[in-house]
Amino acid sequence: MTALIIIGIIIAVIVLFVWMTYNSLVTLKIRVDEAWSDITVQLKRRADLIPNLVNTVKGYAKHESGVFEKVTEARAAVVGASSPKEAAKADNMLTDALKSVFAVAEAYPDLKASQNFSELQQELVDTEDKIQAARRFYNTGVRDLNTKIQLFPNNIFAGMLGFKQREFFDVDESERATVDKPVDVDFSK
Repeated sequence: MTALIIIGIIIAVIVLFVWMTYNSLVTLKIRVDEAWSDITVQLKRRADLIPNLVNTVKGYAKHESGVFEKVTEARAAVVGASSPKEAAKADNMLTDALKSVFAVAEAYPDLKASQNFSELQQELVDTEDKIQAARRFYNTGVRDLNTKIQLFPNNIFAGMLGFKQREFFDVDESERATVDKPVDVDFSK
């Protein structure tokens, strides 16, 4: 009789542990999904601002079409990204392209003085700050989820319950040199 009680207690502890592990993994997964949604909202917001910025700069610098094409391609890549790795790569391309737009703007004092350009530039700065905050929140959630999945004995149950590790939203090492490098602008053409 005591053996049955001990076995019942052990089974109850295991069921309770699996239940608590499952619920905590679901909570972390939902937080990561929410954080990813925040990133996509901010990336979309920035992508929506870019055509206005490009059109404003185009009015002053018509001969800089290569810069504008690069921005348009990078914007399309950001909007079309479906994973954190793709979004991070496209985000880096867009950041690099925007540096070129602002470098072009430096050569046109009338453009820099334009209220429309200043407002768009401020909106982009605000959006960049929001993207960075969303990125940090997402990466924190991914770290917490991945840690929980890898810890013993959670790793035994996490796989059986269908939980998988998530990718961080980060610059990969092959692209770090591009991100850290200043923009080259040549007005001699």
